Amino acid sequence: MLSYLIRRLLQAVLVMLIVSVVVFVILHALPGGLVRAQLGPRASTYSVHQLERTEGLLKPLPVQFGIWLLHLVEGNFGFSYKLNQPVAGLLAHYLPRTLLLVGISSALTVAIGVPMGLWQGYRRNRPDDHALSASMLILYAMPDFLLGVILIILLNLDLPVLPSTATAFGTSLPTDVSVLVLPIAALTLGNVSYYSRYMRASVIDNMLEDYVRTALAKGNSPRRVLVRHVLRNSLSSTITNLGLTLPYVFSGALIIEELFNFPGIGLLFWNASQDRDYPVLLGVVLVVTASVVVGSLLADLGYAIMDPRVRVG
Repeated sequence: MLSYLIRRLLQAVLVMLIVSVVVFVILHALPGGLVRAQLGPRASTYSVHQLERTEGLLKPLPVQFGIWLLHLVEGNFGFSYKLNQPVAGLLAHYLPRTLLLVGISSALTVAIGVPMGLWQGYRRNRPDDHALSASMLILYAMPDFLLGVILIILLNLDLPVLPSTATAFGTSLPTDVSVLVLPIAALTLGNVSYYSRYMRASVIDNMLEDYVRTALAKGNSPRRVLVRHVLRNSLSSTITNLGLTLPYVFSGALIIEELFNFPGIGLLFWNASQDRDYPVLLGVVLVVTASVVVGSLLADLGYAIMDPRVRVG
């Protein structure tokens, strides 16, 4: 297990290094350069040269990359020239809100999607399975923003029971939890369909295995076999999907946060893209990439714990 963990950690570090190289290249391939983005297209050549010398942009690219990478390790993500604040401070302020949104949504997704998929797999090809499958297919096909708009129309305009904007925040967390309901519901509904469909397919495959027939032949009840044997073996694919769907969840959070005016890194990213605030954009990209790598690593470790064959292989 220790050797498997070391291998996965080294792979995660390699992925982050490759991503940092890509981000560095993008940073230097911006139209007009980063200096022009700060000073504007009408800046004089002398002003551009002075700022390039001040920020060390006249040094060789490998030297610049080494300095930039050292700053990243130290937690220095650059400076937002639009908001006049360090990018690290902005991320520290907005990231906990997005983690709250994504964390609650992911927990609800698993808590709803796994039992639903287990039930559908057990009740396959029956009327309740067909009804749930059709409903999940509709939710799966809907983009996040459409789900958000439908929720706003139903629960804010037609039935004014929930706020449509999530602006009632204190220093980092909401003072009114009702502002979280619609954004979390919009993120959860689409992902529930994803997990339930995969769980259903995995349960159906496991129900056809020999160990299920053997357990039933020994006198175990179908419910006992389903919970004690089929569920455990079916969860492996679900755990893997939990890490693989993190990019989708974070991309959905970007849209949902802008739609509900939710003050997280998604809204920060959206506003920075409108203002061409490149340091903020690249800082958010690095943080999201790190979150995805960590999520994938945790999913692999969970998969290895449940299936010893992964550790051996």
